[in-house]
Amino acid sequence: MPPVKPMLAKPVARIPPGMQYEAKWDGFRAIVFRDGAEVAFGSRTGKPLTRYFPELVEAVRERVPERCVLDGEIVIARDGRLDFDALTERIHPAASRVNTLAERTPASFVAFDLLALADDSLLDVPLTDRRALLERALSGVTAPVHLAPATTDREVAGEWFEQYEGAGLDGVIAKPLTLPYRQDQRAMYKIKHERTADVVVAGYRLHKSGPVVGSLLLGLYDTGGTLQHVGVSAAFPMKRRAELVEELEPLRMTDVGGHPWAAWSEAEAHEAARLPGAPSRWSGKKDLSWVPLRPERVAEVTYDHMENGTRFRHTARFRRWRPDRTAESCTYAQLEEPVRYDLRRILG
Repeated sequence: MPPVKPMLAKPVARIPPGMQYEAKWDGFRAIVFRDGAEVAFGSRTGKPLTRYFPELVEAVRERVPERCVLDGEIVIARDGRLDFDALTERIHPAASRVNTLAERTPASFVAFDLLALADDSLLDVPLTDRRALLERALSGVTAPVHLAPATTDREVAGEWFEQYEGAGLDGVIAKPLTLPYRQDQRAMYKIKHERTADVVVAGYRLHKSGPVVGSLLLGLYDTGGTLQHVGVSAAFPMKRRAELVEELEPLRMTDVGGHPWAAWSEAEAHEAARLPGAPSRWSGKKDLSWVPLRPERVAEVTYDHMENGTRFRHTARFRRWRPDRTAESCTYAQLEEPVRYDLRRILG
């Protein structure tokens, strides 16, 4: 019975040997419960997702065993690749909007584990046995429900790691073959892409604990010469957060006027350019104000991949300052573009 917390993965640098390998999907992790006509989707935090994906509720009723619990990922595909932005739009308070988007941008569910079947809990069953039961339970399943590909061949996993990024996936998951299902434990391994980029530090937000840096606001210049906000870098020790305030003080602007992102608080301005976030249903009442800096300082950061080619999908990690680089030289052109790979070749 819900809630069930999903098993998690810890990052490692290389694909470990002797395991089961799967693609790392870029969507909403979900535990799916079905008991006859009753279907429920639980998120990673245990909050229900059911109302946001009515098309998947119906698909689960039609395509999976009558009584089961599945672990997997809710995704949306556009033009042969995953689209996380379209997925986030589905979390909307208005039922009418949810139903419209269910028709306009229908979601899919990719199943990669089986936690219960009929009367049997499978949490203590080894992975290899759970996988065999999952393949049997979803034999011949049709879209929008999919069985996630899996292999025990490390070379094949390496090919997936290189190729699948072009379809919007962000790495490989490795699972020990004898592993029982361990809720909320980092018992699996994730191998993600890591790249570097030189970015403009154009501002920062204060940390919730006081007058130290919470996150650096990062930018890249587009082909038209506009500085676009591409993400943040936020993981700093507390001592380093205080040091950053002092280092960046000479660049601090007393007024946001004249800054490339001066219009950040105007909703319509976000339609023309990427700016630091305005309040939304995601941020609620969170303070999104920030300290503007003259866009002159360049930093090298590491990132895993880009979302729609415009922003860092996850928080970037600060590596070092680059005093040898000019801000104007920090453009999108430096970013590595993965070779496109059709998602339909993965899911069939």
